[in-house]
Amino acid sequence: MNNNAIYTTIVSKNKINGVRQQDDFYATSPEAVKKLLDVRKFSKNIWECACGKGHISNVLIEGGHNVLSTDLVYRGYGEKNSYDFLKNNNKEFAEGRDIITNPPYKYAAEFVEKAIDSIQEGHQVAMFLKLTFLEGQKRKMLFRKYPPRFVYVFSKRTNCAKNADFEKCANNAVAYAWFIWIKGYNGEPVIRWI
Repeated sequence: MNNNAIYTTIVSKNKINGVRQQDDFYATSPEAVKKLLDVRKFSKNIWECACGKGHISNVLIEGGHNVLSTDLVYRGYGEKNSYDFLKNNNKEFAEGRDIITNPPYKYAAEFVEKAIDSIQEGHQVAMFLKLTFLEGQKRKMLFRKYPPRFVYVFSKRTNCAKNADFEKCANNAVAYAWFIWIKGYNGEPVIRWI
């Protein structure tokens, strides 16, 4: 196997085809959200704190949820004022809500910790992340502090679309999963496949 073939299987097709999107905006396939709702129940009230163009929020709304949609960059969807999830005190927005999002990957660990700190006991955080999020020494410390309750691994590859352009990302070399935290949970994670 040549080096390019190895690189292709390890790295996202979006990365190979050019530089990463400036704000790390990679939209989640609505199908991935539907599959999550098939296997998990969430609070009626949800906060999508990196809403992009609404790909996650719209599926949640169709599923009967009340969704607060915010983002650092306004892309024509959600609250018009930009909202910096990592720099704000989120207690007021998070009260009585679960958080479901696809965070900018370069800040994923920070999003996880901030989300768990923001929600109330017993509420859930669901993050759509690369399966490789399980790796790394720093994230090991995060998982010790906040063990996920479930990791739902996609048995068939699903897509994230750079700048929400799904037509340009028909295939994906990256494995994704939904990571679920329940505030207050302190046991071993359960791995499931969807």
